[in-house]
Amino acid sequence: MARLEREPSFLPLTLSTIDTVSGSVQSPAIRASADAVRRRATEANTAAAECWAALLAGCDGPGTKLLPRRLRELTEATSMFAGKRWWQGTGSAHRHRVGRAQMRIEEAVAERDGADFAEAFVGYDQAVATALVRAHTRLESSAR
Repeated sequence: MARLEREPSFLPLTLSTIDTVSGSVQSPAIRASADAVRRRATEANTAAAECWAALLAGCDGPGTKLLPRRLRELTEATSMFAGKRWWQGTGSAHRHRVGRAQMRIEEAVAERDGADFAEAFVGYDQAVATALVRAHTRLESSAR
């Protein structure tokens, strides 16, 4: 596959947020969870760039098959960072927002709709980054 001089970034807020959050975390367990989110976000971002290239080319590249799994893995890593109890309880609005955005991306891929794909990714990125900030704020306040 042709390589762009600079790959597009589909998760800039998420990647920036997790870098900031992991830099301020004291707990080794929470830092490990933040590192898992960073890895999954990087993998999802790469799959999104490959999928985007396939959508623009009008073909069915490997990224279109891999992206849904990468998004699920990032969502799962985010839920682990946030804490399952919070993610299922108080943070459920964030969980639903992330889930809706993820579903919209998957629909755009299935319909080969590049414009909706790009727009849906903005929503997904914002939803994940917001959930990470809220979870981090909660974790920091409970550590005090």
